[in-house]
Amino acid sequence: MSWVLSHLGVVFMRLLGVLPLAWVRALGWVLGWVLYLLVVPRRRVVMTNLRLCFPQWTHAQHVRVAKGVFVHFAQAWLDRGWLWHGSPETTRARLRLTGDVAALQDKQPTVIFAPHFVGLDAGWTALTQQLDRRFTTIYTNQANTTIDAWIHAGRSRFGQGRLFGRADGVKDIVAALRQGEPLYLLPDMNFGPHESVFVPFYGVMACTVPSLSRFARLGRAQVVPVVTRMTREGYEVQVMPAWTDFPTADATADAATMNLRLQAWIDTMPEQYYWVHKRFKDRPEGEPSVY
Repeated sequence: MSWVLSHLGVVFMRLLGVLPLAWVRALGWVLGWVLYLLVVPRRRVVMTNLRLCFPQWTHAQHVRVAKGVFVHFAQAWLDRGWLWHGSPETTRARLRLTGDVAALQDKQPTVIFAPHFVGLDAGWTALTQQLDRRFTTIYTNQANTTIDAWIHAGRSRFGQGRLFGRADGVKDIVAALRQGEPLYLLPDMNFGPHESVFVPFYGVMACTVPSLSRFARLGRAQVVPVVTRMTREGYEVQVMPAWTDFPTADATADAATMNLRLQAWIDTMPEQYYWVHKRFKDRPEGEPSVY
């Protein structure tokens, strides 16, 4: 039964690839509201995250943004239909690459800091389709083999992108970095206390993996943030200037710097950040659970 549902889901996403964007987004709006109303445990996670990070907001503001989170999450998920199955011309037209694109066009080793905004797959697709470079990223295998194959194929659609498994270790990733293959890295999640540090995120101590500075040091690489924003026309993928003061010799300080700079981008579009994730699941010793 699971196999059948998975294949039907993939077929559905292929069909979405040929629909007008306004239709896809409207369907995503409906799906987002359904998820907000029915998936109560995840709604509680979002509300908890927002209350912790934005204590100055009113309850009405928390609710408004939470609803927006579910809508944008659903819209971005359905957008994978055209990202992975739409015509190349459609995909290129809906993905606008802006900012300091030149920072990604030479052969200097580069770690791309790609925060968990809902458009993270759109950002990857834009880079791999529109820039003549081989990009790499780290991929977590899905338990459902049909969905796993679909996601893997979608993220491998354009260019010569390489997807490294989380269990593969860092040796091959660092080697690719030093050879000039940019690493599209998403380190702003709670991956557990192993090899992580506790640093502030919106004033709350958050378990944070210091992989951004680690890969930058090991790969002798610059760090270039890429922030993807959902728009009415598709997505804007903004390449920020390379950080000139990163990494330092202090990995904990670097993780705190990463979180602080991320906050400034979240503040411009809080509804598009991945608040459905239990960012504060692991707590410093002696602190109670927040969920």
